[in-house]
Amino acid sequence: MIMEPIQIIFGLLMGKILIIVGLSVTMIGVTLMYFPNALKWFGNLPGDINIQNENSSVYIPITSMIIVSLVLSLVMRLLR
Repeated sequence: MIMEPIQIIFGLLMGKILIIVGLSVTMIGVTLMYFPNALKWFGNLPGDINIQNENSSVYIPITSMIIVSLVLSLVMRLLR
């Protein structure tokens, strides 16, 4: 079976992405295991909306998601 060049390139790129994602998840897991309060600030930033009533609560993490978006954009830009 002969693979086309695009399939080979896609396979190599997908492998690289999976390795980076796996290492990132591992690093976050180790950080949270040994330093449980390291990311406690995340989700409690100014701009994150938290509304609580007697029967319900609404949490809208606007600032936290902007930071996640910026970090992911930077990582993807570096991988290009």
